Amino acid sequence: MSDASNPIVTDGRAEVAFKPGPDSADKPGFAALDHLYYRDPMKILFPRPMAGDLVTAVLVTTSGGMVGGDHLAFEGRVRAGASALFTAQAAEKIYRSAGPDCVMSVDLVAEDNGWLEWLPHETILFDQARLRRKTSVSVVGSGQVMAGEIMVFGRLARGEVFATGLARDAWDVSIDGRPVWRDALHLEGDVLRMLDHPASFDGARAAATAILVGQGAEDKLDIARDCLVRASEGLTDTDVLCAATAMKGIVITRFMARDPMKLRRVYGAWWKQFRHETRGLPARLPRLWEI
Repeated sequence: MSDASNPIVTDGRAEVAFKPGPDSADKPGFAALDHLYYRDPMKILFPRPMAGDLVTAVLVTTSGGMVGGDHLAFEGRVRAGASALFTAQAAEKIYRSAGPDCVMSVDLVAEDNGWLEWLPHETILFDQARLRRKTSVSVVGSGQVMAGEIMVFGRLARGEVFATGLARDAWDVSIDGRPVWRDALHLEGDVLRMLDHPASFDGARAAATAILVGQGAEDKLDIARDCLVRASEGLTDTDVLCAATAMKGIVITRFMARDPMKLRRVYGAWWKQFRHETRGLPARLPRLWEI
């Protein structure tokens, strides 16, 4: 039995690694499973990829969301020369907490000449939720990682906004063991005031970050910006605010919108084009994203 002072919490973990498969020189999108481990409430599914696309691993959280005190950890890795896409089955829901934080860690590793994509669905923060998430990206040699996260501030369809609580979303990125970028969004306390402040989120209810990491990634900045222009076609300048910048070894793209669905649409359109123009992969999203 548990009581309020000793609550039962979830401690889930999943690990997946891929290695080059047979004839991978002729099939650059083909990879073979090298390592798999998971414990409840996390599971991994392996749907059949569409023709010409990457081997895909889908992260599933069977608990239906995170409550205060829960811990979830995921590690995705591609060995030297392998390519794979990691995604999630559905949006991650962070429920109201009576005090303890939810803690989520994501570790992504691309070894030499590997390609790793991390494309989860949105993380939805209920009012009074408390989330601490850290995404660590490690690239070796000529490996590359394309990773992103979307955060939605409230159950907007129910008229609920993430007004108070904690949202800390941190990134730690390195190439060959050398840090190249560290960043953190930290919202705590009267979050609604920050979301509505014109010098902060200016009423936005969703935000996203996407990065491309690897040697020479900064040379893709113009491509990232061009893809943003095309992804935003048909929208007004204020529907989805988005921009891209770069430093040595990384391109950083940001998105912000009052309407989470408009942000998701632009984010997905950008992702499709950018993966195609930087890696030559099909300009499409996983099936779970198209539903």
